[in-house]
Amino acid sequence: MEHLELFFKSVFIDNMVFATFLGMCSYLAVSKKVSTAVGLGAAVIFVMAITVPLNWLLDKYLLQDGALVWLGEEYASYDLSFLSFIMFIATIATMVQLVEIVVEKFAPTLYNSLGIFLPLIAVNCAILGGSLFMQSREIQSLGLALNYGVSSGIGFFLAILSIAAIREKIRYSNVPAPLRGLGITFIITGLMAIGFMSFGGMLTGGDEEEEPATEKTVVISKTQEKITANNTKD
Repeated sequence: MEHLELFFKSVFIDNMVFATFLGMCSYLAVSKKVSTAVGLGAAVIFVMAITVPLNWLLDKYLLQDGALVWLGEEYASYDLSFLSFIMFIATIATMVQLVEIVVEKFAPTLYNSLGIFLPLIAVNCAILGGSLFMQSREIQSLGLALNYGVSSGIGFFLAILSIAAIREKIRYSNVPAPLRGLGITFIITGLMAIGFMSFGGMLTGGDEEEEPATEKTVVISKTQEKITANNTKD
């Protein structure tokens, strides 16, 4: 249940694009065609699925305060958390380089279509944000970290695929001249973000616990009882 809840929350409720507006550069630039959007989205899923669990291991066994205790008791006081950004970015850059080599080898057309935005995944704030959110939310296990990386990547894929499909359709629509291009794209993105906010009700169902009565509530109830009793006597 915990994995399922994390999956839906990362894809729909805490979507990297629509909830935190991370990765907007590549989201806007590579969403003119569905084919290129699919390629970039798949690359983002792969990179996040690898880097978030790897960075979880780095954070758990190297970067946290006292994480080096496995080397010996004399290392228990070491705190390498100041290296988080450097280590996370190094891991991401390594994986992006691997993706770039694979895409260039097996899909040269897609490689040329993505252009500079494929290597820029290394500094895509959505990719780094996935690892930093994993760290700040204190995800408990490697399996949950893998789940979070994959689901966050799927959320980005869903966002960029949706806007690419819409932009291909509105190309033939009668959009007012001042709004053509990025103008109408920003408007659609805002509307989609509002739509994704509605998914917040997916995980908030069920009966709410009754709040304990406060002192003020008790006093008001007793006052009302006295008034009712006096009225009855009259």
